[in-house]
Amino acid sequence: MATVQTHGMGIAPDPLQTTRDLLDRKATVRHGYLDVLGESEASKASETTTLAQRAMNSTLVAGVYERLWRPVAFYVASGVTTSTEQRRAADALRLSDAHTLLDIACGPGNFTGQLAQQLPDNSGPRTCYVRGDAGTLPFGDETFDAVCCFGALYLMPEPFRVAHEMVRVLRPGGRAAILTSYAGQSPPVRHAMTASARLIGLRMFDRHAFVDLFTSSGLVDVRQQTQRTLQFVTAGKPG
Repeated sequence: MATVQTHGMGIAPDPLQTTRDLLDRKATVRHGYLDVLGESEASKASETTTLAQRAMNSTLVAGVYERLWRPVAFYVASGVTTSTEQRRAADALRLSDAHTLLDIACGPGNFTGQLAQQLPDNSGPRTCYVRGDAGTLPFGDETFDAVCCFGALYLMPEPFRVAHEMVRVLRPGGRAAILTSYAGQSPPVRHAMTASARLIGLRMFDRHAFVDLFTSSGLVDVRQQTQRTLQFVTAGKPG
């Protein structure tokens, strides 16, 4: 999902067209969003899914996820409320100075909408959904001022590939942020949590995984906050 903010125009731009201009491949408009996968590729991607992935694709789960499941589960997992999480994300991404935001694996967009409101001069609709492969983001290098992925990397088959893609599409001077699982507890607890998570298709990450990835990718000001079973990692691209 891309949230685009444009300055210096007398009328609000069409979010679909503005986002289409950022894409590096063709897209079809389906039900109000831009689709770069197509039905055949989307079907292939859904053939091998874990229990957790199937749950997230369920219409029943989607109906309660943002309203109940996510706020409660993430608070239990981290001790951080949704409103605090949103403020922390906006501050870390420095959205008050950003013009373009890419929120990867945004779900129904409730969290995204709150972040989009923090963009400067956001007086009209600027949000557009894009269905694509997070492992090969459909955008050129250095496209976005801010890139984030919250509560999804532990569900993805290639999370580090996705993180590298986040770095690729981030502009110099831009900020990246992730919220994902954390396995930094004592060994007995860590092993039990990792085994339990694996049963339903979730992946637990240690303290160094994304800090080292961002650092080795050339990002700077890498910061990490760990709370219970979640970690929040932010970084900036020099420029």
